[in-house]
Order: sequence, then structure tokens, then C-alpha cells
Amino acid sequence: MPQETIHVYLMPGMAASPVIFEHIKLPEDRFKIHWLEWIMPLSNNESLYDYALRVSRNIKHDDIVLLGVSFGGVLVQEISKHVKVKKLIIVSSVKTVRELPVQMLLACKTKAYKLIPTQLAANIDVLAKYAFGSSVAKRMDLYKKYLSVNDPEYLSWAIKNMVCWKQESFQDDIVHIHGDNDAVFPIKNIETCITVKNGSHIMIINKYKWFNEHLPEIILNT
Repeated sequence: MPQETIHVYLMPGMAASPVIFEHIKLPEDRFKIHWLEWIMPLSNNESLYDYALRVSRNIKHDDIVLLGVSFGGVLVQEISKHVKVKKLIIVSSVKTVRELPVQMLLACKTKAYKLIPTQLAANIDVLAKYAFGSSVAKRMDLYKKYLSVNDPEYLSWAIKNMVCWKQESFQDDIVHIHGDNDAVFPIKNIETCITVKNGSHIMIINKYKWFNEHLPEIILNT
């Protein structure tokens, strides 16, 4: 009797295209990968909870694996409140407000995030550094292809909801994969995770071989 196919939905990071997952490959006899994409918020005041509900309508299967990167990791935690999830996995992300870096907490408190989006939308280099971390400068041309959303309204909404995310607790069975060299969300702030040695904030791109090797076991056995 053939095994049931496990549907794996992947959500990219802030402003990023699902093309960041182009090298993620899982055994096709067991898994089926689906890419999720960012949609435009209805307004700057749309809650992340309501936005997640709208994105969840693009999920066509039950009992899925849901994986999100960076701000996409925050979003999939909200999506999991609307759909049945077999496994929830976040990569290079955070589980609670306690894991956010001080700079983001201050940006929320002072509302400094309101000053950022216009600059980001106008400057792809600044956007790339904000989305992937300052270490991408030397390979900027490579990473530009992964950034597909530079609409000021989306960026304003996304940055506000990232730095002002207020989640206080997380699901016991969430799987958190984090690099020990993440410059956006320093691992010193992360409570519990699977640590990837020398993994940066963009390790879903440049350490895809690690994910291809370990994700099947993580999905099936943890």
C-alpha cells in the first residue's frame, strides 16, 4: 500500500520571492512541495492574524507541513491558527517577542519603523540588506533576484508587523531551525532551536544541502 503524500508548504521571508526555495528538494515519493507567496495587505492596519487567514486560503490540503523563513516564519505561526498543521517549522525566525533583537523592540516602541519603507522601496540594495542582513553586500546581484515585493504599502505593513509582533508563548511542538551566525535574529536571543553551524540569516539559500538532507527526518521523526 503506497504511503500518503505529505504536502509541504513553504513561505519566504519579508519581500522575498518563493524562488528562495528553488534548491529545496525532498523525496518525491513521499513529499510534495508547494510555494506560498506574499499578497498585498488590505490596509496598513490589517492584523497579521487576518492577513494569515487570507494567505491560508491558498493552502489546498489538510494536515500539512508548514515552513516559514524569517518574517515568513512569523506568518506561518499565525497561519497555523487557521489550518490543521502536521508539522510547523520556522527557519531564521523568532517564536516570541522575547526573541526579537533590541533594535526591533526599540523600533516598535519609538515607531521608527514608519521612517523605513520609502527608503526601502526606492533602493533595492537597502531592501536586500534589510531582508537578508548586512552580510549580503558582496553578493548583492545574486540576492536581488530573490526580492520580488517592493511595494511601499506592503513594506510599511510588513516591517510594522515584524518589529511589533507581540506573541508571548509558542507551541511546544514547533521546530525552530536557526543559524549560529544569524545577524538579523542573533542566536543568543533564541530560546530553543536546532542549530545550524555557520548558518546565516540566508541559510535557506546558501545551505540548502543541509535542509535537503535533514528536513525529511525532521518532518517525519520530530
